[in-house]
Amino acid sequence: MRHILSTIALAPLLLWQGRRVRAEVPRLPEPTGERHGTVGSGLQLKLLIVGDSAAAGVGAETQSEALSGAVLSVLQDSFEVRWKLIATTGHTTADALAELVALASEPFDVVITSLGVNDVTSQHSLKKWQRQQLDLVAALKLRFDAGQIYLSGLPPMHRFPALPQPLRWYIGSRARQFDRELERLVQQVPNCEFVALNFSGLGTDAMASDGFHPGPEIYRQWGDELARRIKLRHGVPQ
Repeated sequence: MRHILSTIALAPLLLWQGRRVRAEVPRLPEPTGERHGTVGSGLQLKLLIVGDSAAAGVGAETQSEALSGAVLSVLQDSFEVRWKLIATTGHTTADALAELVALASEPFDVVITSLGVNDVTSQHSLKKWQRQQLDLVAALKLRFDAGQIYLSGLPPMHRFPALPQPLRWYIGSRARQFDRELERLVQQVPNCEFVALNFSGLGTDAMASDGFHPGPEIYRQWGDELARRIKLRHGVPQ
């Protein structure tokens, strides 16, 4: 109740700060580089990465320094990876789902998602987001025969330098709420894993210059964890 009352009282300030952040925070481009291909040798693995600007690698200069590159750099020593990246800056879960539904069906052994930040900043309700995440998982299973889905959690938005207080407190609180719910939902769905984005040991100086997106070090840690789980699931030595 105290949180709700505080939010109501701060609503005009939060709205003003939100508009100011959108106007003043620099919009970094998506990194250059391929968004599909085949790398490595070994066991065959089809990989799909889906999501928003973080999935697209904003904050890195090239895809090799982004999430896709971080995952592939580890997997390519053990797998022949046929991979595809479908990610767009600003995409919400609903946007990503609409894009996937419009694509031709094809099977993937592994799917990685990065979604939620734009749902939080767009003021989507938690219940609406819950339904959309379940719809996304269902579409990945039915249309893309996803063998294993790794749902990345929300980043620690309460630490984002680009967000002034009290907006940082408000957005951070919502992000943690969405994050907890995603972790709970995953426990109900077979062949899904929740991947927490704690960015352990990394400070805000590891973020991109806009103070809102990951930098290469964060992408590397994130990608290492995903690759570790994929190798473990396929019985490949770490």
